[in-house]
Amino acid sequence: MIEQDIQELENRKRQSELGGGEKRIERQHAEGKKTARERIALLFDPGSFQELDQLVVHRSTDFGMEKQRIPGDGVVTGYGTIGGRLVYAYAQDFTVFGGSLSETHAAKIVKIMDLAMKNGAPIVGLNDSGGARIQEGVVSLGGYADIFLRNTLASGVVPQISAIMGPCAGGAVYSPAITDFILMVKKTSYMFVTGPDVIRTVTHEEVTKEKLGGADTHNQTSGVAHFAAESDEDCLATIRELLSFVPSNNMEEPPRASTTDDVNRVDAQLDDFIPDSPNQPYEIRDLIRTVADEGHFLEVHQHFARNLVVGFIRLNGHPVGVVANQPAFLAGVLDINASRKGARFVRFCDAFNVPLLVLEDVPGFLPGTDQEYGGIIIHGAKLLYALAEATVPKITVITRKAYGGAYCVMNSKHIRADMNFAYPTAEIAVMGAEGAVNILYKGAKDRDEKIAEYKEKFANPYIAAERGYVDEIIEPRFTRRKLITAFAMLRNKRDRNPPKKHGNIPL
Repeated sequence: MIEQDIQELENRKRQSELGGGEKRIERQHAEGKKTARERIALLFDPGSFQELDQLVVHRSTDFGMEKQRIPGDGVVTGYGTIGGRLVYAYAQDFTVFGGSLSETHAAKIVKIMDLAMKNGAPIVGLNDSGGARIQEGVVSLGGYADIFLRNTLASGVVPQISAIMGPCAGGAVYSPAITDFILMVKKTSYMFVTGPDVIRTVTHEEVTKEKLGGADTHNQTSGVAHFAAESDEDCLATIRELLSFVPSNNMEEPPRASTTDDVNRVDAQLDDFIPDSPNQPYEIRDLIRTVADEGHFLEVHQHFARNLVVGFIRLNGHPVGVVANQPAFLAGVLDINASRKGARFVRFCDAFNVPLLVLEDVPGFLPGTDQEYGGIIIHGAKLLYALAEATVPKITVITRKAYGGAYCVMNSKHIRADMNFAYPTAEIAVMGAEGAVNILYKGAKDRDEKIAEYKEKFANPYIAAERGYVDEIIEPRFTRRKLITAFAMLRNKRDRNPPKKHGNIPL
């Protein structure tokens, strides 16, 4: 009798593991996509994944659904380890009802989200779904809302990562939108609220799924996605790497990695890194990689708002979030998209105890009617708010320009930066010399002399240093050592904001 019972269990599990059947699995592979279980196997440490609710089936009896009951109901859920640490995950199975979300499908996801919150562990969602299951109507919509609520409550408590590995449309897009990071796979994934057919009907626009909501669109144009992966394998490897930089929850410190990179490494080439001409561009990522352990930099939002660079490095094994102006694109100016990008990243780091390094070379905010009509005042204030609110260790290095209001915004001493360093090449002023002379000495015949005088007086870091707005002017070659020493000094920093329900960030 026991053998028969075990045989029955194995049969049911086998049926669940087959999902929608061999033909649909073959179709999934033909489209360049892994199955839900193959993705889970690549994501987790080998042999660590424990599946939950494998035998759950839907409860719908309308439209002949009672004859189509596949164990698991289109989503694989459970927990395991990634890099030896507990992580919860769900992977939608497109071979079963197109991965559509039903009442029970949603309940499975909600269960592991609740477990993740109780146990303080990250949540990873692998999305590959045709949306709400039409046969279930409002019940499936309610399932989405149940997930949205958990996403919101988990925000800032445990890291949440969404991988879009197929279609994600309609209401389904709002769960990833609330999570901390979104990854998309080129050519096989897309996201949009309304598809090309609806757009064609309502606005008469002709657009493809890829152009409307593909990985390139959301990584470059909208900024909805943070990473564009070349394949399922690349996407899952990136998730594993991303998790290695962040703690399991907001009560823990980020995990330290072993490193053989010398804390006292001196990089003499940095002394000549900043160009002599104040208008000559340079690649800020070269500086980031030079100071980072083993030269490794995990860039976030790489293709969006390229005038600001954000991402993760390690210094002496400790994760650090980097926010840096990029002189090689739009001269590193702040605009609407860069401000949004920076604010979002800063708030993630602050929520999860990741120290912040700001590398500043900013000529100001981008002028123009498009920026003003688009709300640069509000969007620029987001970055200001995020950095002022952050209580994690915060260090700024001014490499060259720090002009006007942008000087204040980019983690100045006045908004609670802990340590502010400057290179000898730093220029801290209300504006550039030529613009200042045009205002101060309009029509002056000795304009060139006035410009030279202004540069001598203000195009340097010494007045700021005299007032204590800059803690130390450093030789660039010692940047790595100075940063590691300062962050070590700040490791036990404790700061807090006034008691309140929450602030009202300028959205």
